[in-house]
Amino acid sequence: MPIRGPSAHRATLRSGRAPRSANPNRLRGGPRGVPVGRAGTLNALPCRRRYLGTAFDIHGGGLDLRFPHHENELAQSSAAGHRFAQLWMHNGLVIVGGQKMSKSLGNSVFASELLAEAEPMAARYLLGAAHYRSTLDVAPGAIAEATAALGRLTEFVSRAARELGSERLATELPLVPEAFAAAMDDDLNVPQALAVVHETVGAGNTAIDRGELAELARLHGEVRAMLAVLGFADAASTEHSAALDAAMRLLIEQRNAARAVNDYATADRIRDTLSAAGVRLDDTAATTHWTVQPRAMQSRSTP
Repeated sequence: MPIRGPSAHRATLRSGRAPRSANPNRLRGGPRGVPVGRAGTLNALPCRRRYLGTAFDIHGGGLDLRFPHHENELAQSSAAGHRFAQLWMHNGLVIVGGQKMSKSLGNSVFASELLAEAEPMAARYLLGAAHYRSTLDVAPGAIAEATAALGRLTEFVSRAARELGSERLATELPLVPEAFAAAMDDDLNVPQALAVVHETVGAGNTAIDRGELAELARLHGEVRAMLAVLGFADAASTEHSAALDAAMRLLIEQRNAARAVNDYATADRIRDTLSAAGVRLDDTAATTHWTVQPRAMQSRSTP
């Protein structure tokens, strides 16, 4: 692979002599026999050999590091006779409030801060909603939007499981739809894959409304299979503990009994207590369903 860059950089690679630089820490010389280049890049070569070997599968990093850091790494490994990385995956930049996230601007969003505002699965959805090579904009409301989008998927899984019953639930997950597989094979196009998941969920909700249980069982299995590939299997788990489900059914029965005798104070107290714990009740003409809400949705719904 050709190494492209300013002429001074190419001259450095050819001659081993660093050009003059206004920043003495930018390009450093070493004792006789030690290559000249960026100190961090030179340190990376022995570290990679020690922990990853002379060749490995995937090399990641930001697009802004492609030149000169990654091209220097490739040049040094090639000169040493190593195959280096099989696949390069350069991710786009992160934008916060319309500005590039950087330490100098003081607008960095740390993982601990993100997870303090959102459930881990919602954070995963947020990061996957943009293609890894495109810009990720962490705008106000982005966490809430990701939480709501993920909630629509997990709510369908729970709703479909209730409609199907345990006897109709697939014991083994089917193959993912071809459109989903094609999106993932297309340079890991997770946003397009998520679009396929949402389309399948929409079809599944239609199947519920029409009472088409055989079609619902097929779509429910496909959605679970796709969510498993994307790492959302735990968020969409239909394996609620029997004890939790029994406790919820008891509370719902107590609430319904209170409503039947016009004891709305007791009914509202049960609903508000569950809501404060992150459980939403949905009343229909026939029954009442319960759903665990993600953390960001809880904060928005709390009075």
